Amino acid sequence: MITYNDIYEAARKERYSTQLQPIPKNFVEEVSNYLKEKKEIASKQDDDFSDVILKTKKQLENAITLFKELMLRRRKKILNLVLIAAETGISKQDFENMLRFEKELFEDFMKCIDSSDKKVSGILNGGKIEKTKNQLVVFIEAVDEFMDLEGGKMGPFEKGQVANIPKEIAKILVEDNKAESIEK
Repeated sequence: MITYNDIYEAARKERYSTQLQPIPKNFVEEVSNYLKEKKEIASKQDDDFSDVILKTKKQLENAITLFKELMLRRRKKILNLVLIAAETGISKQDFENMLRFEKELFEDFMKCIDSSDKKVSGILNGGKIEKTKNQLVVFIEAVDEFMDLEGGKMGPFEKGQVANIPKEIAKILVEDNKAESIEK
């Protein structure tokens, strides 16, 4: 069972060290259980234990703050390790001190940097950047308002209306016979 002092110590060690500090593999689950327990105590409305409840509420707030600080500091250190690994090619430094989800984060960032490096290299070696992401279409029938790929609103569009819309959406509308592509 984890205590407030365990959370405090983990946050303190992370704060004053440049290296990623080892923490138990089940640390996040233990913190979750600790917070759940403290929330149950803090939610009681018994006047006999009001001082205990107030102290527990404050301890709960502090524990949450410490945990968030701990995770933020660890994330920053992981980002720094990603940058070092991208430059040196050595990617296993402090790997044993990472939790499972932190290792996944590290690997995902490495994939993104690798992909980005390949794109930059392709451009430098004569590749071209895709310029047109939109397509001009004319609507064959009226189309109600809908969500675009980023969650923004598009439309409504009237029959005969011309619009410059993202290619992916234009393709769907053309396939559904709601619009026709206008070639330049």
